[in-house]
Amino acid sequence: MNEPRTLTDKFFLVIKGLCMGTANKVPGVSGGIVAFVGGFYEEFIYSLQKINAKAFKLLISGRLKSFYRYINGSFLSLLIFGMLVSYFSISKILDYFLVKRELFVWASFFGMILGSIYYIGKDFDYWKKKTFTAAIIGLSIGVAISFLSPAKENDNLLFIFLCGIISVSGMTLPGLSGSFILILLGNYVLLLVDSVNALYDTFLELIVGDFSVTSNVERLHTLKILAVFTLGSATGLVTLSHVLTYVLKHFKHVTTATILGFITGSLGVVWPWKKTIYKIGIDGETIFDTNGKQIIMNYERFLPDMTIVENWTAIFFIIFGISILLLLDWYGKNRTTER
Repeated sequence: MNEPRTLTDKFFLVIKGLCMGTANKVPGVSGGIVAFVGGFYEEFIYSLQKINAKAFKLLISGRLKSFYRYINGSFLSLLIFGMLVSYFSISKILDYFLVKRELFVWASFFGMILGSIYYIGKDFDYWKKKTFTAAIIGLSIGVAISFLSPAKENDNLLFIFLCGIISVSGMTLPGLSGSFILILLGNYVLLLVDSVNALYDTFLELIVGDFSVTSNVERLHTLKILAVFTLGSATGLVTLSHVLTYVLKHFKHVTTATILGFITGSLGVVWPWKKTIYKIGIDGETIFDTNGKQIIMNYERFLPDMTIVENWTAIFFIIFGISILLLLDWYGKNRTTER
């Protein structure tokens, strides 16, 4: 897997990284699915597994070239570069649309999750007592979570580190969306929108010679959160590649059935038509957290009024979300046929 890559190969590897990073950023879509249908999932997992004790020995001894070749560095570096670029660009886009067109964003997410369920389940023909039970357990957990009050945003650094580990689960396990789980944990906006935007804005300021960030306490705190989150993500990427490979090897069908049930049961979390209920004090005023954000208590879900044009537009975005996964499926089939 360490064969020399042409300039075209390198370019498309960056593009694949862009797609994978975008998928990891969007709740309901797994970056692992992109890797799987794109035909580089096995090489990705193989390369991650090479980051082990032997790799660290090569690194510590100063044998950098040997270390780079051993971990398939040409592949990982280009792929990760693409992911990083996508994280900055998609973050800005999401930040805008979550404020201006929140209904359409959640409608797209809802459609993507429906598409993910189809993609994972279409070829799953191992329904036996054990897998059926696993699916029911996953479904029950998902439904239970849907009716729970969403977790409050938590900037405790230990919790942020844990979120980092969880966030990369979608890269190593197709079908499990790490960003979707971050929504359930209450830290999606903080970690995948606010903190990334803070780093982006800091870079722009430094480029033009503006060093005011050094006295911006709130910005520095957000950057610290991003640093800890990144460290957790790196830790999770390496450790989960080993753990999940073992799980998939020994409990593949049970794991897939559990994920199918869980994702299906959790659809209520991203139901597009919902009204946010904020925490209200005894004086009737909205309560804000330490970062000046309104504290979300729950969501009041309702059925759409189809006499309103905006709701038909939301339906279009649900179909659009489903279509993205269908296109991935189509691409994967065509790629296999060409081989």
